[in-house]
Amino acid sequence: MAKKSPHPGRTIVVFFIGIGIVFGLVALGGTWKPALGLDLQGGTRITLTAKGNNVDPANLQEAADIIDQRVNGSGVTEAEVTTQSNKYIVVEIPGATRNDLIDVVARQAQLRFRLVGQIADGAPVASGNASPSATSTPGSGVIAPQTPAASPKPKPAASPTASPKNRPLPGFAAPTKTPSAKASPSSTAGASPSTAPSDQPTAAATTPPAAGQIDDPLAWQTSPDEKSLAAFAKFSCPADGTAPQVDDNPKVPLITCNDKGQKFLLSKAIIEGTQLKKASAGIPQNDVSWAVSLSLDSAGAKELATVSRALVNGDKTFAITLDGQVISYAGFTGIITDGNAQITGSFTQAEAQNLATSLKFGSLPIAFEKDPTNEEIGPSLAGNQLSAGITAGLIGLGLVMIYCLLYYRGLGLVVIASLLVAAALTYGMVLLLSKSAGFTLTLPGIAGLIVAVGITADSFIVFFERIRDEMREGKSMRVAVESGWARARNTCLAADAVSLLAAVVLFFFAAGVVKGFAFALGLSTVIDLVVFFWFTKPMVSWLGHFAFFNQGHKLSGLDAESLGLTSVRGVRTGGQA
Repeated sequence: MAKKSPHPGRTIVVFFIGIGIVFGLVALGGTWKPALGLDLQGGTRITLTAKGNNVDPANLQEAADIIDQRVNGSGVTEAEVTTQSNKYIVVEIPGATRNDLIDVVARQAQLRFRLVGQIADGAPVASGNASPSATSTPGSGVIAPQTPAASPKPKPAASPTASPKNRPLPGFAAPTKTPSAKASPSSTAGASPSTAPSDQPTAAATTPPAAGQIDDPLAWQTSPDEKSLAAFAKFSCPADGTAPQVDDNPKVPLITCNDKGQKFLLSKAIIEGTQLKKASAGIPQNDVSWAVSLSLDSAGAKELATVSRALVNGDKTFAITLDGQVISYAGFTGIITDGNAQITGSFTQAEAQNLATSLKFGSLPIAFEKDPTNEEIGPSLAGNQLSAGITAGLIGLGLVMIYCLLYYRGLGLVVIASLLVAAALTYGMVLLLSKSAGFTLTLPGIAGLIVAVGITADSFIVFFERIRDEMREGKSMRVAVESGWARARNTCLAADAVSLLAAVVLFFFAAGVVKGFAFALGLSTVIDLVVFFWFTKPMVSWLGHFAFFNQGHKLSGLDAESLGLTSVRGVRTGGQA
């Protein structure tokens, strides 16, 4: 004899508390309508135009694949990314226009780590000895030559060096419990002694560097080459804080800005974004601001360890650039030997998550024109398709309820209650996932939810038929529920496991809207198990305490006539097991 489950009423109460928590989270999100896909609601179309006339189709497709991973990395956003005319990438995202998604799509995500040679306000510095060969158009980046040519010595009074006038943004340190976003205290007073202006010109300001100096970033940081310094003095940053247009060549020094209007003279890249293994956004321990955590491969970790040893607790700084713009810079507060670090600064949650997404899925292999076009698009299906899909689901649900009520009578009420609870829980999870994971409901997704109604009904039928079989063997209803559950449970688990496996395979190996169907099917299957174990079974056990069911009332569905018997043990023995 199977052991009876204790306190079915308590299990039901805990189950409804769980449903209440789900809808409480939905209320906090403030959304009571599910996000709909492109086919039902429409959305935003972003068109990227590749630079140049001879774009490699393979590179264009690779860029499209990277963008698809960025905007649809979870597999449930239902964004569509296509290429057109070997020149354009068209991205269609469900919902209203979102500037942060446009930024994620268009971002090149060229992440590079460089040493800071100079920092100054974004305005140019007057100097009569700036190299005439160095361009300094306001708002454009200036790339110094890899091997500078010799030039006349400048007069000491006209040294083009500039000192930092602002404290560096918090930005780079090992991710430890110690706050990681602080620059060295000595940097608050100004520039490092080797880069600050002085009465006597430095050797780098009077003597052209050796041919290989640019290839030694640590030495170059102490004594930047003359042409880089001259170009840095003449350079000005965009007044509106936008990113300057730079040719971010990793092999030569770079002059660029940050969004605060400061300009930077940076060494050649010492770590490339291609050496990044993973990136994630979060709030570090003992901190309140969002940060992006990075993990580098062995080569990047080795380079980072070398640089951190040279700069730790000093007044020299280290910058991180994204698409040529400085996004963070600071000194090292410790030696980072494992390749794990953090980018910190004034990030909002959305900014940190979008940056992590761009870095995680890689940089684009080709460049695109600035300011991609975006427009709102309507739904691809007629407006009545949504109502038709919902109507079909309700009709199917109603037919299942009517059949179970006619066939199982009193037990059919348990089926109806279970289906309604499953529907409520499914709706709550769809709302919650729409807010937290970007899940959008498409017509194939609705089809997946409708298919799951049959899977849910199968679980009830297997359980109820097992109870009836046990009662035909002479057991009372209360005993039959427990012994029947022990046998029906494994059958239902096996059936749901097959459905869940099919959903998982479709989700990972299918493409496009089939992923939405698979996700909805898998979600409904999991909810079926939750309802079956923590609502249906306890509900039937609880009903077994009532004489209406336990003694086989004619309308209970467990009477002798329904079971094909002459009598029911519950009636013959007065309901005693």
